[in-house]
This record gives sequence, structure tokens and C-alpha cells, in this order.
Amino acid sequence: MVHQTYTADVLIVGGGTGGTAAAIQAARRGAKTILVSEFPWLGGMLTSAGVSAPDGNELEAFQTGLWGAFLQELRQRQSGGLDNSWVSFFSYDPRIGAEIFADWVQELPNLHWISGQVPLEVFRQGDSITGVRFADFAVTAKVILDGTELGDLLALAEIPYRWGWELQSEWGEPSAPVTFNSLTQRYPVQVPTYVVIMQDFGEAVAPEIPIAPNYNPSQFTGAWDSYGAETFLNYGRLPGGLFMMNWPICGNDYGEGVGRLIESDVSRGEFIQESRWHSQNFAHFIQKQLGRRYGLAEKVFTHTPTAFALHPYYRESRRLVGLSTVREQDILPIAKGRVASIFNDAIALGVCEAIAVGNYANDHHYPGVQFPLQPKSIRWGGRWTGTPFTIPYSCLIPATTDGFLVCEKNISVSHIANGATRLQPVVMGIGQAAGMAAAICVELNCQPRDLPIRKLQTALLEDNRSKALIIPLFNLPPNHSDWRHWQLYYLDNPQAYPVSGDCPDSAFDKALIQESNCFTGIFYRLSQQEYRFTVTAPATYQGQSWQLVTLRSHIDEQLRAYPDEQLVTLWGRYNPSGNWLLVEHLNEG
Repeated sequence: MVHQTYTADVLIVGGGTGGTAAAIQAARRGAKTILVSEFPWLGGMLTSAGVSAPDGNELEAFQTGLWGAFLQELRQRQSGGLDNSWVSFFSYDPRIGAEIFADWVQELPNLHWISGQVPLEVFRQGDSITGVRFADFAVTAKVILDGTELGDLLALAEIPYRWGWELQSEWGEPSAPVTFNSLTQRYPVQVPTYVVIMQDFGEAVAPEIPIAPNYNPSQFTGAWDSYGAETFLNYGRLPGGLFMMNWPICGNDYGEGVGRLIESDVSRGEFIQESRWHSQNFAHFIQKQLGRRYGLAEKVFTHTPTAFALHPYYRESRRLVGLSTVREQDILPIAKGRVASIFNDAIALGVCEAIAVGNYANDHHYPGVQFPLQPKSIRWGGRWTGTPFTIPYSCLIPATTDGFLVCEKNISVSHIANGATRLQPVVMGIGQAAGMAAAICVELNCQPRDLPIRKLQTALLEDNRSKALIIPLFNLPPNHSDWRHWQLYYLDNPQAYPVSGDCPDSAFDKALIQESNCFTGIFYRLSQQEYRFTVTAPATYQGQSWQLVTLRSHIDEQLRAYPDEQLVTLWGRYNPSGNWLLVEHLNEG
């Protein structure tokens, strides 16, 4: 029974990565905003799902918008920095991430956050969505956003969506299967992981991790054989002796009957319980193999048992049928280039609808299956990264429904391309753009499909709190004086967008990040974009050999040109888990 009805300009249902970003941005723009979340933590993948070692948008030039602001806040709040793991350049205690989002929400008087609620019904007037009912209240709003982890609002509103694979015949995607097969049947979507956080107790005193139902140690045998135990643990190392367990090789990815996630509330609950048991059994296996020094972490998440995330890390959800669809071709590098086209091929040539940027490799998870994908990785800064690509605004808009936007992994995207668009920084950018779009639609009294794209793009570029990247350029960090000029230039002249991803005549801010340290040693060029460094000073590290990596474009250029086997002085941060030095300044000569 509905006891109260709230009225808002913008309603966001779901407090995940995209929903949280959308709510914050809509409210900062001035819209009266209501955010309704299922869980007591905001941030989704970045916090409540426990994936606090995010992938993608790691290069300095791509650390913009709310994503860049989140990283800045983490650096300020987490002592010891973010260089803890080797899977990510940014690993942090998820409690700190949750605090950041809660603080951002709390400072906005026009943003009302209600937690512990899920949508039960969607209100419609003709082709327009007008409100959502929850257990004992309802909300009506001018624009409603689906920020749920699995696209639940799409189903409730009966808005057309996709679930599962598309064949190659659909859009000509090079990695799509030609026919449906045992893989597409067994795993209709990428499988989730129920993240569990383990702890190093320093000695063999950790409480014994009990076996959960369905324990089968053969599922985990060989999980870290190719890495070694220490490297395996350091994959997702967090501060304070914590380890994030989100391991794909004979690990805790879980996909048995993954289709149950959208069949019913009961079947979803059964799948979630099984996936959590699977992670508990993986943790038990780790403890049995590596000893009682390692156990379940204590008091990390806000429920019991506290070592397990609040919900699974979902890699794929229902996917909107939108005005346009991001396909594999839209995320792959253009011929002889290091970037994807800034034109989504489903949109008329000559119009750039970009509103968010990603760069992660196309990464799919199916337990026990090596699924080949068209490569989009590139060498940059002494390490592998991914081809930058853009997300068009029209893939957030339903093909036939008004008053509605999506802002999570539920954008209009193919199953294949979802492997790159699903990553946390991309979804955060999508959420920021969706929240900005919703607020401007309220200002203009227009439908999302009628919003002038340039007005949205300009608002994102000029936001006074967290200006957001639209055109990916490797050599243009957001603090550059010409940043806005070049962003607008390529929006006005998209045909001139360089295949290299570098804009001309760019100078760099060479300021050091606060935690940088000075090191001297011998520089070695092993191959193109692969560098080693043997330390001569300080004495603490003398004789050690480290990989050299960077996130800064001008350092990438200097490393590419530096003479082999020469003395060099570097400023940066050493990451023992990755055995690399993250270089922020290089003294040539």
C-alpha cells in the first residue's frame, strides 16, 4: 500500500556506480532529485559489490568528471596512496569509497536519498514513464532513470530490452558467433562474481573458513599455478592487509544457471546464494592451500558476515533497445590508429554524439572458457591499456518510450561490446551524462530524445565541479589550459579527429603528485613500450629491477625516446605488488 507520494524533477532508481553519479550530477545542476537504492552503500561496483580495484580510464588524460573527482578524494582520504595491487592503478578500502559517495550526496539539499527499497511497479501515461512505486511510497518525476544493477526498471516498465547474445548476422560484429551454440546457451550473459575480501592476520590465527554447500575443490585447483601464491594474492591487494578476491581463473566467477537472475525474485535469490557459497568455498580453498594466516576479513561491509560484498559484481544486465546501439565495431581501433571512431556507426555520418569515454580492453568472463575476441589492447606508457572509445547519448534513450533514461550497464549495447562498456569508470561517466541530461531536460521542459546534444556536451565540458571528458585525447589532461578548446574543436570538426589520439601543440603540466619519490638508476629498453630500471639510489632499493610505467602522456614520449642503458633520475611511486615504478617526472641528461 502506498502511504506517501513524493514528487521530484528527476528520479534515479538504483544506487550503483551509474545511478549514484547520475543523482549527484542532476542535483548539482539544480534539479530536485530523489535517489532510491536497494543497499545502504552507494557506488555499486566501486563499493557495495566490493570491486575496489577498478579497471579502465586510468591514463591521466582520462581521469575526468566524477571519476577523476572520486580518485582525487581517494588519494586525500586513504593514507599510503592507491598503488597497492597489480590489477589496477587504484585500489582502496571500499569503506572509504562508500564514505565519499555518502558525503557527496549529503552535501546536496535538493537530493533526497532513500535506501533499502526496490521498485515494484512503474507508472505510465501512454508512451511516457511518469513514476515508480516502492513498498510503501511512490515517486513521480519528469525524468526517471534506471540505475539498477540488472535493468529491473526496463522489465517493470515493459521497455524493450536485450538479454543474451547477438549473432554475427545481426550487426556484423567480428567476434560474434555465427550460430547459437553450447556457450551461448550455458552463459547467455557474462557471469557475475560474488567478491569476498580476505585478510592477512600475520600468523596462523585466522578463524577457520567453513565449507559452504556444493564444495568441490577441483573447481579451484590450479587457480594461481601460473602466477605463484604471492602474486595471486597481490592481484587485488588493498590497504591494511586486505585482499579483494575477484579471480577469474578457477576462481569465484559463478555462472551456473545465470539466466535465473531475471526469471523471478525467488530464482534470483537462489542464484545469489549459490554464488556467495561459491566464493566462500574459494576462500576456504585458499586458506587450506596457503594456511591459516589468511582468513575472512573483519568489519569491512555493513552486514554479517562482513567479508562478503553487499551483492554480486554483475558484469552484464538487461540491455536497452535504444535509439542507437554500441557494437563491437564502435569500440575497436580505426585503421592504422590508436583510437576508435568518435562516430557511432548506427548514427548518421557527420554527427558526434559522444557523452562519455572508455578505454578498457574487451573482457568477457565465462568460467572455464577462453572466448576469442577481436583485440583492442594497445601498448602505452610501458604497459598494456585499451583503445579509447566513446559512448553516444542516443544509446541511453529508449527507442519508443519518453520520460526515461538508462545510466548503468543497461545502455543499448551489444553483448560483445558490453565487455568494454561495463567497466566502472565508463559507467560512472554514463551516469554523470545521464544525470546532466535529465536535469537539462527539466530546465528546457523537453523529452530526453529532444535534448540538443551540443547543450549536453557543453554542460559536461563546462561543469563547475567535475568537468567531464567527451573526446579522448591521450596528450590533453583536464588541467591543460587548452583542454576545453580542443574538446570543442573536435566536436565541431569530428572528421579532423586524429587517428593517433594526440592533439597538436600540447604542453604539459609537469607538477608532481604529492606522494612522488626520487630514484636514480639505469634505464633499459627491452622492446617497444617495455622498459626496466635498475636502482642505484636510494640505498634501500639498490640493485632492484623494476618495470617502468606511466599514466602521463609527456612521460610516455620521454620513455619512448630515452637512450638504452643510460643513467636516469625519476620521480614516481613504487608499487611492490606490480613490481613497477609509476613515473611522474623524468630528468633527462
